[in-house]
Amino acid sequence: MLTTVEKILFVVFAILSLGLAARAFLHMARSIQRGEGNLHLDRLVARALRALWIYVSQQTTLRRRPLVSLLHLGVVWGFTYYFLINFGDVLEGFFGGFKFLGSAGPLASAYRLVGDVLSVAVIAGVAFFLVRRFLVRDPALTYHDNVLLHPRVVKGEIRRDSLLVGLFILLHVGARFLGQSTQLALGVHNGEIVGVGPQPFAGAAAGLWGGLNADTLVVLDHVFWWVALGGILAFIPYFPYSKHAHLFMAPLNFLSKPDRTSLGEMEKEDFEDESKEQFGAAKLEHLPKTHLFDAFACIMCNRCQDVCPAYLTGKELSPSAWVINKRFLIKERMADFAAGKDSEIPLVGSAISESAVWACTACGACIDVCPVGNEPMLDILDLRRDRVLVQADFPADLRNAFNGMERQGNPWQINESRMKWADGLDVPTVEEKPDFDVLYWVGCAASFEPRAQQVARSFVSLMRTAGVNFAVLGEQETCTGDTARRAGREDLYVAMAEANVELLNSIQPKRIVATCPHCLHNLGKEYHQFGGNYTVIHHTELIAELMAEGRLPASAAPVPQSNVTFHDPCYLGRHNGILDAPRDALSKGLGVQITEMPRTGRNSFCCGAGGAQFWKEEEHGAARVNHTRYAEAKDTGAQTLAVGCPFCLKMFSDASGDVAGGPAVKDVAELIAERLAGGHPGAREA
Repeated sequence: MLTTVEKILFVVFAILSLGLAARAFLHMARSIQRGEGNLHLDRLVARALRALWIYVSQQTTLRRRPLVSLLHLGVVWGFTYYFLINFGDVLEGFFGGFKFLGSAGPLASAYRLVGDVLSVAVIAGVAFFLVRRFLVRDPALTYHDNVLLHPRVVKGEIRRDSLLVGLFILLHVGARFLGQSTQLALGVHNGEIVGVGPQPFAGAAAGLWGGLNADTLVVLDHVFWWVALGGILAFIPYFPYSKHAHLFMAPLNFLSKPDRTSLGEMEKEDFEDESKEQFGAAKLEHLPKTHLFDAFACIMCNRCQDVCPAYLTGKELSPSAWVINKRFLIKERMADFAAGKDSEIPLVGSAISESAVWACTACGACIDVCPVGNEPMLDILDLRRDRVLVQADFPADLRNAFNGMERQGNPWQINESRMKWADGLDVPTVEEKPDFDVLYWVGCAASFEPRAQQVARSFVSLMRTAGVNFAVLGEQETCTGDTARRAGREDLYVAMAEANVELLNSIQPKRIVATCPHCLHNLGKEYHQFGGNYTVIHHTELIAELMAEGRLPASAAPVPQSNVTFHDPCYLGRHNGILDAPRDALSKGLGVQITEMPRTGRNSFCCGAGGAQFWKEEEHGAARVNHTRYAEAKDTGAQTLAVGCPFCLKMFSDASGDVAGGPAVKDVAELIAERLAGGHPGAREA
């Protein structure tokens, strides 16, 4: 098809284009290598298959925004198929008369039919996205005025990049589609083709050229070939710098992510390395390699922002803006950064504001929803480590919690006995009953906070009714350190974790049950970093198990005034995947159907206490997180808001005093214990 001159021009153009692109790709790779730690490439085949499946199925994308995601699926499949199409078109261009996969037969027909359909899918999808961004101006693609944005974002570089990428795709796919239509028109003109064959859409477009002669159609075919394939060569050098890099960086991001025990598992700082002076992240090069990878994988879709409780209540934090700002910080000095030069600019103040760093509730929603596997929450917690351990610059409120954990072994700073909650219950300790089957990890909240103490007492009554052989640590128990780790005091967390692991390993519990999801998470998902490997369950799991075994009686009939909605605590549902047990316990224990809130299960909205927020004043915003969630519970019309976390219990109990007419707030264990005692679960306390 191509003339000799055209072939030479294409080869020269391709060498120049690929050379420039290779230089940019090398800068990307070296920029990522500037980060801390390693990319995780063990079990490479299994990782590659998982990454490929996520890419092909687009399962992470399809979880939200159904219409947008479906159109994106068409674009992904189409653009991926175009790697094959472009290869075939180059061969056809260089070898006259050659038809890729043949000119007839089932394989050739299937190849051309799929290409025809996907071409239309790509054109329709990209056109939709351009209209959505530039004409409709979807608010989901914008940011609150109080969110810190990189100057190049403020100047509209994301919009400009989106326009360039969108126009390139339309030009590339559109030209190739029209090229196929001219070939069909030429075939009809020469009497070689009758009808449109396996390309119905291109065949319909062939009618555009019905009045043209054969020579003109040949010229058009050449023009469209050059626009389609020459357009690729023109775009490739820009590719690594554009948001379109996520096309291949997203699958590679999944490929290189560490295997975490849960989506929110934090990595351990190495305090034994005496040469190490930096803890946490102050600059780009302090971030883990995998989180520098995130910046190149980001699709800039703002889905993480859609689910962030801090952003949705008007705080300065946007996880999307953080990752995008990180990308632009790398982009504006990528050659120097890749060459090993200091990035110089502190992340706090240039990529994220101080207030935003401390607004994160560590709920994990941003990680869970990200279609490309980014982990902005973990970045923010890494920034906190630097603010606390290196800069000594953190909210003053947290100092009390830190002091309490250091001196009294609890963030409440209370010197009382850890067994006061059990007065009159004759709760055995492990020293008194060394042959126990279940260790009840009471936690600081149930030891010292009045409402949580009631939950502990109710739970003990249920275990007694079911004949569970349990014991507690008593005065030997101390804080797991969750607040310290999420607030940046990693050194304090390590000390507490090591002490707890030493104690637990000496006891060797068969199973541990916790009424606090934060205790459950640390004991079960993070203490393995210190040599502690335990079977840890939530109290709602044990309750559901005891009911299934018939050791706790299920409700024979619905209880009056027992309309219940359930709030999934972030560290129970999203972080640890415990979704069914609390619902099973409630439905069987109370004989009711749960009235679900709009945001439920893994998509649950935060109570506002996580990420050490419970111990500090909430960052300024348009609304309080706990009020927002409690109002959502109120809107269900339920009389009772059931919870499975002492911090959720406290946050919503506080909110109930500010939001009139809302439901009573009670733990699952309290509700079932009240039913067994003959009370009416859900009755509001005076």
